[in-house]
Amino acid sequence: MHVQKSVRAAFLAALTVAAGGAFAQDVEETAALDSQYTDADGDLVADAPTDASALKDPDTLVFAYTPVEDPAIYEDIWNPFIEHLEDVTGKDVQFFAVQSNSAEVEAMRSGRLHIAGFSTGPTPFAVNLAGAVPFAIMGGDDGQFGYKLQIYTQADSDIKEVPDMAGKRIAHTSPTSNSGNLAPRALFPDLGIVPDEDYEVTYSGSHDQSMLGVVAGDYDAAPVASEVVDRMAERGLYDPADVRIVWESDPFPTTSYAYAHDLTPELKAKIEEAFFTFEFAGTALGDEFSGVSKFIPITYKDQWKVIRQIQRANGVEYTPEGLAAE
Repeated sequence: MHVQKSVRAAFLAALTVAAGGAFAQDVEETAALDSQYTDADGDLVADAPTDASALKDPDTLVFAYTPVEDPAIYEDIWNPFIEHLEDVTGKDVQFFAVQSNSAEVEAMRSGRLHIAGFSTGPTPFAVNLAGAVPFAIMGGDDGQFGYKLQIYTQADSDIKEVPDMAGKRIAHTSPTSNSGNLAPRALFPDLGIVPDEDYEVTYSGSHDQSMLGVVAGDYDAAPVASEVVDRMAERGLYDPADVRIVWESDPFPTTSYAYAHDLTPELKAKIEEAFFTFEFAGTALGDEFSGVSKFIPITYKDQWKVIRQIQRANGVEYTPEGLAAE
């Protein structure tokens, strides 16, 4: 009981950060970086190497987007941006289709991936284990960004409220996912149900698979990210009439876009220029991400504070073992 109360308190504090932007009294946070990285300036991300010979300026940049059900579709969707990235940087750019969050993090850690979109929950793993430096997020002209945690069930389900999920077949996405696992574990107890106590957690592997499993009746309900299920509906992957939202949260930050910490300063500047000058309107990327018009500058220290709080409430440790558990 005391543990559940502390988890709820931590999550409510995290929501306060998300809504108000800061604690009334900020607690100094230190980096949780792997031992191969340093953080001399206190921004919680890996410093660039001080030895100029360790900086990288590859002829071909490798770019990856978060794991999705059909990577081939997203390679086509990202093509207009990749062409823009090539024009601005003067580099060839290769799209790298990743099969899992852990594979994406490991690819940057090993130096095989230079630029990537990391899902909300795995972003801290990418920062701490792979030296990723988040700098951008998709947003609107008004500078707003975010997505909601939503619980979906079948349209004719007897699950009307969150406590009704007790004893049901509930799918979470993966252990490191924010909206698919960590936020539900931190928030659901205050809504009247405790994952792994009131229902057995089954990991589907992705938001897409959770949603399709609900539609097919393989799961009775699932917590998923609103941005993913919205795009699935727009592509006709399920009929919204077949499902129903049981509950939804306040907004969380979406996918972070990051580059490897050890790229040259000049290349990092060109990559940022490419992101912040890309025009979504009239492109396949703009069509896919409705309500998004540009990339917005962010920092990991500020915009991911609420996510780090949720993960601390869940006892998450940014270690290779924690990543492998996914």
